[in-house]
Amino acid sequence: MRILVTGGAGFIGSYYARSLLAQKYPGAERAEVTVLDKLTYAGNTANLPMEHPRLRFVRGDVCDRRLLLDVLPGHDAVVHFAAETHVDRSLAVPDIFVRTNVGGTQNLLDCCVETGVRRVVHVSTDEVYGSIDEGAWNEEAPLLPNSPYSASKAGADLLARAYWSTHGLDLSITRCSNNYGPYQYNEKVIPSFITRLLGGLSLRLYGDGGNVREWVHVDDHCRAVHTVLCHGRPGEVYNIGGDPLSNLDLTGRLLELFDADWDRVRFVEDRKGHDRRYAVDDSKIRTELGYAPRVGLDTGLAAVAAWYRENRAWWNLAQDAVGYA
Repeated sequence: MRILVTGGAGFIGSYYARSLLAQKYPGAERAEVTVLDKLTYAGNTANLPMEHPRLRFVRGDVCDRRLLLDVLPGHDAVVHFAAETHVDRSLAVPDIFVRTNVGGTQNLLDCCVETGVRRVVHVSTDEVYGSIDEGAWNEEAPLLPNSPYSASKAGADLLARAYWSTHGLDLSITRCSNNYGPYQYNEKVIPSFITRLLGGLSLRLYGDGGNVREWVHVDDHCRAVHTVLCHGRPGEVYNIGGDPLSNLDLTGRLLELFDADWDRVRFVEDRKGHDRRYAVDDSKIRTELGYAPRVGLDTGLAAVAAWYRENRAWWNLAQDAVGYA
């Protein structure tokens, strides 16, 4: 089996690629993995076992049609992680998000049709649903994105569905809640807060800290994605949920892990269009495909805090990256 992983040098994509190469998924023990990554600021070849005999690394852009037409032939499946993802950054440079997330996805799907690669998993986000005051979104909920990032991902989702409907691609979509884990670039809240605590810096918390997110360990997310790759139905969307936690509660848990006090926290002006609450109903992937998360939030946060303590060389160059809750 040959799998192309786009964005495979980033946080989640590299975890999935490493898991494939480490033979963590039954039935894919001998999978050959091609990682395609542009190596923007958030991509890093240090996230990958570059000398592994079953890994091929290609530096390139999903918007590059010629490159994709050269790389795709011979692959059995594509798992499409490549995306611009940081909401704060999308407020400043939305055009980059539209180019990569919408244009890049369309280009990739078009090249899959042309080269005969039929199986695709398009990796999306719960943010496409917008904010919900109570209850949880299921896969039939309307897409109501509130940031340039989530709008660009919603556009990519609709294109993915269109290529399934129009061209008959064997394509499934996943929408996951917030991820955390090792090798996450520290513009995101958990690695940002951890590295700032390790560096003796203050934590900057948006608004009143009452925004609620669901948290899923990257290991669970990647296992869910692979489950969808192997067993998901064409044209279907699968939500992947996690443990709900307000940003205030998340901050408190991280402070406890580092024996730090609340005087390390500085409340800052809220972000524009900051969604108040996300929550997804993931009963579909649980009942249809038999998936269930394995990493509890307390265990996962403690493990990731330990990883950042032990891997300063990996994140130290990004110490001044902006990351807010």
